[in-house]
Amino acid sequence: MECTVRWTGNEAGMSFVAETGSGHTVVMDGAPEAGGRNLAPRPMEMVLAGTGGCSAFDVVLILKKSRQAVSGCDVSLKAERAETDPKVFTHIHFHYRVKGKLLKPEAVKRAIELSKEKYCSASIMIAKTANITYDFEIIEEA
Repeated sequence: MECTVRWTGNEAGMSFVAETGSGHTVVMDGAPEAGGRNLAPRPMEMVLAGTGGCSAFDVVLILKKSRQAVSGCDVSLKAERAETDPKVFTHIHFHYRVKGKLLKPEAVKRAIELSKEKYCSASIMIAKTANITYDFEIIEEA
């Protein structure tokens, strides 16, 4: 995996463009008090979003493989960071909302646990500094 991150220069404040090995670009920016212009997500917000995306991907894939009729999945993450540098994540709570027909709660719970403990590289890496907790709700599709 590769990525190149380029500062866009003094005129742009603290904006950076990341070009991924898969050919995609993402803009990141800093807070105004740090010289940014608040035009894009902060780098640590990208880390949090990537972690949520990694886990949601796993949960949907595991549910599909276990023949659950999943039709939607979103996860809200709330993170706390250390007060001093390095301001690592110290706690992240994941709240999953999984939608489908006749989803089994034990299958959803198992999918989340498998993601947390075995498959989601991002959350497993972040768990080295952060306590990770979760809960979930199932939304029955009509």
